[in-house]
Amino acid sequence: MTSDKNIATNLIFKSDQNMNDKSYSLKNNINSKFRNDIVWKNVVIFMTSHLAAIYGAYLLVTSTKIPTIIFTYFLHMYSGFGITAGAHRLWSHRAYKARFPLRVLLMILNTISFQNSIWEWCRDHRVHHKYSETDADPHNAKRGFFFSHVGWLLLKKHPDVKEKGRGIDMSDLDADPVVAFQKKYYLFLMPLFAFILPTVIPVYLWNESWKSAFLVASIFRWIYNLNVTWLVNSAAHLYGDKPYDKGINPAENWWVSFLTRGEGFHNYHHTFPWDYKAAELPIYTCNLSLKFIDFFAKFGWAYDLKSVSPDMIKRRVQRTGDGNHNVWGNNDKQKNID
Repeated sequence: MTSDKNIATNLIFKSDQNMNDKSYSLKNNINSKFRNDIVWKNVVIFMTSHLAAIYGAYLLVTSTKIPTIIFTYFLHMYSGFGITAGAHRLWSHRAYKARFPLRVLLMILNTISFQNSIWEWCRDHRVHHKYSETDADPHNAKRGFFFSHVGWLLLKKHPDVKEKGRGIDMSDLDADPVVAFQKKYYLFLMPLFAFILPTVIPVYLWNESWKSAFLVASIFRWIYNLNVTWLVNSAAHLYGDKPYDKGINPAENWWVSFLTRGEGFHNYHHTFPWDYKAAELPIYTCNLSLKFIDFFAKFGWAYDLKSVSPDMIKRRVQRTGDGNHNVWGNNDKQKNID
């Protein structure tokens, strides 16, 4: 019999919380003989773009104009919401619902971020949650920090990732005209919003140099945003406390939360992935994505905000937590509650 700690966590939506699918476990595939084949095209692209981003960082502190720096900061901050509040909380987990105008806004912000289309991002993320820390997990943290951070994009996908990915239900995204539009025209929209406009705007509006506009507002901003997002897959799956479920890899990492607008409360998120806060407490300073959603909820653009009751959280903390919860975390009094 397979122990619970070797079972993929399964949960993606609120409706999955009573599911107990033990058909795919880490124990079943831990001895996989899959060969790691390097995708050299991706290696060259990421090495080149990272080197360009380093040069962009140099230009940022030596010769870039102040308006460009401010523009780059706001692009970074707001485009990130297209991932955190958009692709992640709205479209991957259905943690809340959004009216058409907000979905369009989030789609544009997501496109500026250039982390693949919403459809592809959500498919990979749903596979990650359903088969977390197994060979079917696209960025399995048990393969190490580097692999879960960026290495998974430099190697061919494990066959289990492809097989399980084909079984993920994506019908809700197929039915969303905003997601479908972005997916259909992504190869046109992505260059326009992620690189062309961020480069042209500083040049023509405040006479920035082409070099600084491209390498700072486009390349540096894109690569920095990528690495911050990747920290959720790497650092937040390896370092931190586990007050909600000590039997899974994801942990509470405040530094990652700060850098990613609230995505680092990862032990909570993998335990309760349908909570639109992606955290137990509504702390805006480390969860700007929550503030973003709450802001639009005031106008009715965001609605049906799903959350978890304090009683459910307490029972889960007492049953499976590591004893580090700030209210119910007493190792001497951990209770075995069914």
